[in-house]
Formats: sequence, structure tokens, C-alpha cells
Amino acid sequence: MPNYSHAHRAPLDDVDRAILRILVDNARTPNNALAEAVGIAPSTCLARVRALRERGVIRGFRAEIAPAAIGLPLQAMISVRLRAHTREQNESFRDTAPDMPGVVAVFHMAGSDDYLLHVALAHPDALRDFVVDHLTTHPAVAQTRTNLIFEQIAGRRHLTPEL
Repeated sequence: MPNYSHAHRAPLDDVDRAILRILVDNARTPNNALAEAVGIAPSTCLARVRALRERGVIRGFRAEIAPAAIGLPLQAMISVRLRAHTREQNESFRDTAPDMPGVVAVFHMAGSDDYLLHVALAHPDALRDFVVDHLTTHPAVAQTRTNLIFEQIAGRRHLTPEL
């Protein structure tokens, strides 16, 4: 399993950075084209990408799906405050939240809220049911606050300034 907590410590050379720039722009770039673009052999390129994944620098490749296109047009960010800041309550919520229906992402936060959930649901009743049935009934949850998302706009640089 990749060690994401130490990914920031791994030194990246110019070739690694070039590979990352290309993959951030298009994660579906074939290995041969990637190798040619950065000036290394395909076998070396494959080994580099594998090493970047193992070190946790590359966390994965995935298709980004528009929630509305699959019948989930209502998106929200829900702030969650836990009853107590014990390891047990944090682990309890952290272990169950990603599997709750409609959860797109879970962020463990510092500040006044403990977690931030990005959810995508079919309609307002589903959002209400999610909060009532899955959050307020969770024994670790003390308080929630829901904010609707009108539009999601992706960052234009996708981490490339550091690369």
C-alpha cells in the first residue's frame, strides 16, 4: 500500500516532474508517448511511474464523472463537528463516512469543524434523508451544517506550478 503521508518527502528529479506534468494534463497518456515526451525508454518510464505510485506521489488514475449526468444533480458540502475529539470517535466516523450513500469525498479538517463531506444526491429529500439518517444518527456526530454547491469549477493548473 502506498505511503501517502510521506509522499511530500520523496525527492523528485526533472524527469519525474516532467512525467507528472504530462499525467496531470492527461492521465490516459500511453506509456510509449509519455516516455518519448520525457526522453526516456518506455521500460524506464513504466518503472518511474510505478515508483511514483509506490511512493504515494501518484495517488491514482480515475474517471471524473459529472454527478448530474448520472442522476445526481444536487451537490453539497456538509461540515461535521464531532461530540469529542477522541481517537475512537474520529476512527468511528472516518471508517463509516466514505461508505455513506452519496459521499464523493471526505476531508478530515483542522479548525471549527472536524470533517467536510462532499455529497452528490438526486434531490433535496435525499439530502435531508442523508443528514437525518446517516449523520445525525451517528454516535460520534454532534453537529452538521450543509452548504449547497451551485457549480464546481476545477482549478486550471492542477498542482502543476510546483512541478
